[in-house]
Amino acid sequence: MERESRIRFWLIFVAATLGLLYLLAPVLTPFLFAALLAYLGDPLIDRLEMRKIERSMAVTLVFGVIIIGLLLLILLLIPISAHQFKGLMQKIPVYIDWFHTSVLPWLRDTLGIDPTLFELNQLRDRALAYAQEIGDLAGGLLESLRASSTVIFTWIADVVLVPVVTFYLLRDWDVLVAGVRDLLPRRIEPTVTKLAQESDEVIGAFLRGQFIVMAALGVMYSIGLAIIGLDASLLIGMLAGLVSFVPYLGLIVGISVAGIAALLQFHSFLSLIAVMMVFGAGQLVSDLYLTPKLVGDRIGLHPVAVLFAVLSGGHLFGFFGILLALPVAAVIVVLLRHAQDKYFKSALYHG
Repeated sequence: MERESRIRFWLIFVAATLGLLYLLAPVLTPFLFAALLAYLGDPLIDRLEMRKIERSMAVTLVFGVIIIGLLLLILLLIPISAHQFKGLMQKIPVYIDWFHTSVLPWLRDTLGIDPTLFELNQLRDRALAYAQEIGDLAGGLLESLRASSTVIFTWIADVVLVPVVTFYLLRDWDVLVAGVRDLLPRRIEPTVTKLAQESDEVIGAFLRGQFIVMAALGVMYSIGLAIIGLDASLLIGMLAGLVSFVPYLGLIVGISVAGIAALLQFHSFLSLIAVMMVFGAGQLVSDLYLTPKLVGDRIGLHPVAVLFAVLSGGHLFGFFGILLALPVAAVIVVLLRHAQDKYFKSALYHG
């Protein structure tokens, strides 16, 4: 009876927690983002402390690096990528005209494909409309901001809140972890601590290692595409690096998108060879050096599980769910591994 009551309590607790997370997701998003930054930065602080640097100074140094990185992302990468995306969209009508005058006749004469199957005029009109909308996006955004003081307040609050919360979490991370451990019932504390350490290994291996790999691949792809002269090099390179959290997905997406962009820009199938060389070189560096050194085989998360977790989290909770997806998936993997070990040792398995 007592066991059933405990199970009922935990089921109600989990259901209530999920419901509360769903309702408060927009409010909790900056706090979760700050917690992820603090989680990534805490090992660096611990290493600095091992070198006889006071924690307050170590927190200041790591916090400064994080803030500089975020500022570079906001002030440099995002605007340049947005500019390249706008330019790419505005050139789509030109690409459609080239396809209509060059590719369609070849398809008709060589493969016997009827050009009327491609509704290019309608597609061109839509592309022109989208290009105009993108051109007016900045002005429309400013008008929306002026018209809604709530949006401005929320945006400013999040911008200020994330670094403030990150700083305090970095400063008190070890204290918070120790406090949570002290609150655990003594009977389950060793088990929970062991599971938490295993989860930390899985989450840390993925987040810290894979994020560095993603950033490095994004930089390598962007530089390589810029060398071959592709207009949207930064946009496509960073996109390929971003989705490379799933092994080989960045390679597939990058070659597909960059190949189409190169074909439309250079009007030559030889450009595809240069694109494949760029992504092939990046993948070789990742497979032979970056992934083994920074991530290794400690992740324990299957690529399909990673993709499913991110998509499910985004569908259920939006951006909050995307941030929460991988840590939750890592914890579930550890719990399943623990349950599997218990099953293999049980009479049910051996009987």
